[in-house]
Amino acid sequence: MKAARLAGNDAGSARRGAGLFAGWMASLRRSSVQPATSGRGPGRAALAVLVGATLCCVAGAASAAQLNVYNWSDYIAKDTIPNFEKQTGITVRYDVYDSDDTLQAKLLTGNSGYDVVAPTSNYAGRQIAAGLFAPLDKSKLPNLKYLDPQLMALVAGADPGNKYAVPWAFGTTGLGYNVDKARKILGPNVALDSWDVLFKPENIGKLKSCGVSVLDAPDQMFAAALHYLGRDPASTKPADYQAAYELLKTIRPAITQFSSSGYINDLVGGDICFTFGWSGDVSIARRRAAEARKPYTIQYFIPKGGAPIWFDVMVIPKDAKNQQEALRWINYIETPQVHAAITNAVYYPSANLEARKYVSPEVAKDPAIYPPPEVLKSLFLLKPMPPDIARLMTRLWTQFKSGR
Repeated sequence: MKAARLAGNDAGSARRGAGLFAGWMASLRRSSVQPATSGRGPGRAALAVLVGATLCCVAGAASAAQLNVYNWSDYIAKDTIPNFEKQTGITVRYDVYDSDDTLQAKLLTGNSGYDVVAPTSNYAGRQIAAGLFAPLDKSKLPNLKYLDPQLMALVAGADPGNKYAVPWAFGTTGLGYNVDKARKILGPNVALDSWDVLFKPENIGKLKSCGVSVLDAPDQMFAAALHYLGRDPASTKPADYQAAYELLKTIRPAITQFSSSGYINDLVGGDICFTFGWSGDVSIARRRAAEARKPYTIQYFIPKGGAPIWFDVMVIPKDAKNQQEALRWINYIETPQVHAAITNAVYYPSANLEARKYVSPEVAKDPAIYPPPEVLKSLFLLKPMPPDIARLMTRLWTQFKSGR
């Protein structure tokens, strides 16, 4: 997912947000690993029959409970849902999407059919303002105590008072490569951690021969283009977006596909050698390529000078039929061991401080997943756009994709 993305309410909010975020990451790195403990007390034999009958009734009632979750693709561990179903007796229907716009279209019908969804925070900010979500009953969410207050202050930029949203994960948007193919084409002197690779036609044009993929995500691409042009990535000036569009038109001939999920397998299979993509996705591709013993290396780079950072958040649609089950799901996800298992599987960090203790050292030490403090200072958070700018971005993006 992903992708993410959030900022405060003025032009300086991205810089303040990055500072808060750097502090948060520093506190995470100071965490030490502690083993999980559990225990169970014995019951009385005299109550065995009564307890058994009660459990039978409870299990029967729980088996009828359902939960409908709509989330980003490649964004959960294999055992997350089975363990939740076993623990709660709630049956989960889990569907996936690869675009915030796809999710938003369902939400705007007023009958989404889902109980928990995970928009990116800049989209969530507009959706909260539109009254699409139910407020959280925090008395049912004791695991919120594990969330870092500095991060929650960032999320409050889209969700004032943290009334509706709980972070699922965060990541960055940058450049992913089949390094062997890209180096062979670009030569040794082109810096792979530079936006110049994407935004200079003479560079990206060379990579067309081995496949160029970009996210089908206008908020991500326009923010990166605006930043490259030296403008505010969260600009609300139409002229800035027109300038970014003119830049994007120069690289359109080199783009061979728009993809927000399939590009993972395309990287692994060698069908593309470059992507403007999400950090965890490229890290997943790197792992899969290594497991398949591919004769090339896949690597993710956060471009020097700054890149988008984003948060995906769990919210409950106002039309949800199973809101109590939704709350149980959100609280379960915020169990430290559960969220750590998700991070270990999908390479997107959790907002849960306690979960970091259970993240594998290989993941915790990867700068593509947990950026170092000096990189964090350069990242910019995206801001919910006013409706007129959102419409402008959509129109320009459609023109860009069509090659007009």
